[in-house]
This record gives sequence, C-alpha cells and structure tokens, in this order.
Amino acid sequence: MERRDFVKKATSGSVGVITAPTILANNSWKGANDRVNVAVVGIGGQGQSHIMAYQALKNAEVVALCDPDANLFPDRVKKHYTDKGLREPKLYQDLRKLYENKDIDAVSVVTPNHWHALASIWAIQAGKHVSVEKPCCHNLFEGQKLVEAARKYKVIVQDGAEQRSNPCAISMAEYLKSGKLGELYMAKGMCYKWRPSIGKYPDGPMNPDEKFAFTVGGKNIEKPYTRDYLKNVDYNIWQGPAKEQPFNRNRFHYNWHWNWEYGNGDLGNQGVHEIDIARWGLGVKLPVKISAIGGHFMFDDAQNTPNQLMVLFEFMNQEGKGDKKKILQFEVRHWMSNTEGFSRPVEEKNNTYMTSATNNIGNLFYGSEGFMSKNVNDWQVYKGKDAKLSETGSGQSNHYENFIKAITANDQVLAKANIEEGFYSCALIHLGNIAYRLGRTLEFDPDKMIFKNDIEANAMLTRTYRAPFNIPERI
Repeated sequence: MERRDFVKKATSGSVGVITAPTILANNSWKGANDRVNVAVVGIGGQGQSHIMAYQALKNAEVVALCDPDANLFPDRVKKHYTDKGLREPKLYQDLRKLYENKDIDAVSVVTPNHWHALASIWAIQAGKHVSVEKPCCHNLFEGQKLVEAARKYKVIVQDGAEQRSNPCAISMAEYLKSGKLGELYMAKGMCYKWRPSIGKYPDGPMNPDEKFAFTVGGKNIEKPYTRDYLKNVDYNIWQGPAKEQPFNRNRFHYNWHWNWEYGNGDLGNQGVHEIDIARWGLGVKLPVKISAIGGHFMFDDAQNTPNQLMVLFEFMNQEGKGDKKKILQFEVRHWMSNTEGFSRPVEEKNNTYMTSATNNIGNLFYGSEGFMSKNVNDWQVYKGKDAKLSETGSGQSNHYENFIKAITANDQVLAKANIEEGFYSCALIHLGNIAYRLGRTLEFDPDKMIFKNDIEANAMLTRTYRAPFNIPERI
C-alpha cells in the first residue's frame, strides 16, 4: 500500500505553541487503497457520532481520541473498538500532544464552541485536514482567523454544516437561484426544540450521593461529578480560551451551550444549521442591519443565553424591485410550540432531532411566485394564491464521507461545506446575539466586517483570551 506524502509540521518546545508547518509540494493521495487516519477531538454525544461515521467508511480509521475528561475513555473504547474487535485508539487529554503525532492525517473537532476555532487553527498549522463542528467559531474575529489559516496552509477544511452535503439542500439552492420562485425577498428559519430547565447548582464537585441528570441524544444521562470524578478531568484544558472559573456542572458537559463563555445559545447550537440554509437559499453573505429581541422565560436557573429569540437581518439586493433588500428572520423557541407550516411527517428513526412530537426545525422561503417549505429531508414549493403544490426535492448524503473523499482526491470542493461559507453563517449568529445582548438595532459594514460607529458592539466581535490559549493574530 502506498502512502501519501505527509504534510509535516514543526513544533516548538513550549507547551501550547505550534509554529507554522512546512508544506510539501505534493499533498495528494497516490493510492486508491490508502486509509485516512482520523483523530476525534471531543468524544461526548456528537463526538461519538463522528467516531461511528468514520469507522463505517472503508478508507478511514479513527486511530486517536482526545478529551479533557478521561472518565469517558473506557466507555468509548469498549463501545466503539473492543466490542467490535477493532484496534484500540491512542488516547489524549491535551490536543496539543495529539497534534504532534505525525501519523494523524485528519482531525474532527467536536469540542464545545469556545474551542472550535483554536483547535482547528492549531490542527491546520500542524498540517492536519480538519472537519470542525458548527459553529466553526465562538466569535467573529476567530472565525476570520480560521478562514485565513485554511487559505494559507492549503489543507482540506470542512465546516460542520452537514446539510451542505445533502442533495435535498443542494437542489433547494439551485431551484431558488434559478428564479422559478420569482423575486426571492425573504427567508425564515426556525428552531423549536423542547429544552427543560438546567437548574442552579453551587460551584465545586458534587457530593457522592448526589445525581445530576442531563440529556444527550434524547437519553437521560446521570453523571455524579464528584471529587473523584474530577480528578480525571483536565479542567484547565477544558476551559481553554475562556476565562478561568471554578468547576460547575452547569458549565460542563452539554449545559455549556447555555453559557456565553462557552456557547452561543440555541441560535449557535441547532439554529446555525437553519441560518446556513436560509442564507444559502437567499444568496446572501453578510447583513447591513441587525435587530433582535428575546429573553430567558419561565425558568429561574443558571442559563444566561436566551431561550426565546427573534432576529432580523437586512441584506442589500441591487437586483430587487421596490426596496433593494432581502430579509432573513430567525426564531429560537423552547418548550411548547406549533409547526409553523414547514414540518411534514417523517420517520423518527431517521430524523428524530428535526421533527418529532416536541421538535420542529426548518426553513421557509418567500418569492413573488410562491413559497418553499424545507426541512432536512425534503422541500416543497407552493405557487400562486391557491398555494398549489408545484415542485419538490429530497435526498440525504454522508458529510463525513465527503470529507474523506476531499482528502484522498486533494479537492476542497468535494468536502461540500467550505469553511468560508461556514464562517458567514456563523457570523450571523454572532451578530444576532450581539444585537440581543446590547438591546438595539445595529448597522454593520460587510466589507470591513465591523459595526458602524459603535465601539461597544465592535468590542464584542472578539473576546479576552486566556494564555496560552490565544487565537494567533498572525496566522
């Protein structure tokens, strides 16, 4: 079996500092039987999905796992390796040590949001191909740097917008671009998911007799985060770029989503998928005006992100008639909800997170000739005053397989979800969250990527980083 020429890197002796790699001239794969050695960084609920997806491919093998929580390793190794008679992976708590392994060809970044960009940039600089979960960045600045790194080092970088791989979404975008819906002036994205209260807990480890239940993939998981449990957690690595804080179960597995230090609320969790579809279908990049209103209703708990949020984005449209603009509106809604006309019956075994008794997620597009209703499985167009069913489309694909195909062919296009497109969609969630947090309509310059005459808003385009986990100013 021939192996490809490896992209090599140089690392300094300092912990956490990775210098620019040396890129060899030939970065292509030579043999059809070559296997891509993949490492998965972050092995929680979604991380396990990545492990299983790559292991199901003939030309990929997950040879390493990385997570600051070493308590996860025994279960993951047994479930995904030894029980299946597969070779056990190498295990790391510190991703910097993982990136020193020259046998690793590609990395899947499935960490909390606050680690996505830095983990990806370091991997890129180490010469690894990268697939990074959504959102690809925790703020606008680090997303710009991630795109810059992807351009400079010429490795394959795939954004976690999985629907970009689906024939359903591809045909949706082609249909809307064709003009068959007339002048396309507005898109709506919706994320209505049942989200229970996360409660309030004191800082520090739990007592041994306490139990803490949370939900992963629709299943209740109990994890007693006792002092003994935390001995196997590298909490310094877990916090990474975020400010140092005491351990709290609501700032740890999964519930980090609802804390601004680590997550971006449901707008940046499930919502970023539908914002990406809405932006793609509208054919827009960055807005000129953003408004947001919402709040944290019903529950008195530790969540500091909104559980109800409505955001409006205005884009310039030189080809439009009347008002030369396009509108994208997005709503995050928790708890009890209705379907809003975009959801259709699907088999829950294939699509439980998108449409079920409690979750309704999708998009609507409005044009001068009619409207389109889309969820992850299919789309339907209704035309005229009578809303007569006109055209339909459907089809799903394998995002992970496309990443591996792109690597073996040395062709970024095959990865489907370009990181620059992922950044534009992530930019919308950050701009929407900033407008909500400041409580006012904001004007944005898409070319300079800054707010107009607003020092307070511009300060929120980045964050204060905790050394040595700084996003590099110079890539």
